[in-house]
Amino acid sequence: MQLGIVGLGRIGGNIVRRVLRTGHACVAYDRDPKLSQRLSAEGAFAAQSLKDLVAIMERPRHVWLTLPAGEATDDTLHQLSPMLDAGDVLIDGGNSFYKDDIRRARELAAMGLHYVDVGTSGGIERGYCLMIGGEKEIVDRLDPIFSVLATGNRNIPCTPGREGRDARVERGYIHAGPSGAGHFVKMVHSGIEYGLMQAYAEGFEILKQAIAEELAAELRFDFDLADVAEVWRRGSVISSWLLDLTASALAADPKLSNFEGYVMDSGEGRRAVSAALEEAVPIPVLSAAQYARFGSRQQHSFANKLLSAMRNGFGGYQEPARG
Repeated sequence: MQLGIVGLGRIGGNIVRRVLRTGHACVAYDRDPKLSQRLSAEGAFAAQSLKDLVAIMERPRHVWLTLPAGEATDDTLHQLSPMLDAGDVLIDGGNSFYKDDIRRARELAAMGLHYVDVGTSGGIERGYCLMIGGEKEIVDRLDPIFSVLATGNRNIPCTPGREGRDARVERGYIHAGPSGAGHFVKMVHSGIEYGLMQAYAEGFEILKQAIAEELAAELRFDFDLADVAEVWRRGSVISSWLLDLTASALAADPKLSNFEGYVMDSGEGRRAVSAALEEAVPIPVLSAAQYARFGSRQQHSFANKLLSAMRNGFGGYQEPARG
């Protein structure tokens, strides 16, 4: 199968490589020609422009966008859509707002085009957990691509009682529903992610401050945080991949001196809070975690450094350059 990729940053470039490794073809385009050329050396067809990408691709075309959510994605869709033919498919693999997906799918359907929204989570090396929204026929057509991008079963035992259910979810991807459903599920996922990360960060902050001079001598403890993280990984009820990343970061640098503690957010946590307000669903943990990220931009505590370390571990996210 042939896939077009627009946007060759960390995620887009990795998608190209994973697809090429499994025998599929890729046509790659980025505004920075160096990124296209680099992937051309690895077997991709390098497009010089969006028009060139469309001309190179076979019909029906399947074009995956890995661009910043919002204006950048909308602008590219507006440029691409008139160049495409009826039956072609546009896939948004960014962090778009699900209401934007619903609007885009409606607008593109009027042009005879299909739209698929894909929420992605996971690491660059281990593959992605994919949450997909769109028409069943189109999602099924794209299954060869989703299956090679997904994490696979990773030797995780099947959950008892799942007999007869969709086996794709056991391999790391789900057709969640119609347009917008994929990014809606990913939005809630990100809200939960914020809450889990905040819990780890605050817990380790308590452990770190247990040696504070303000405490009575007999109440002070000097914990080895890397060892605490490591022992919790070993069968504890709070073990997780985020804890694995925490253990790795603390083993490499117990003081996390390479992190300032300025914690960015993708916007999905804010949208999860907004959706909860619309549904009148109380989410004290998720909303507090979102506000804590805002607070990190004023106070750079050890907890916030740990949040930055986790984000860097699972997605390669860097703190913004400080002038």
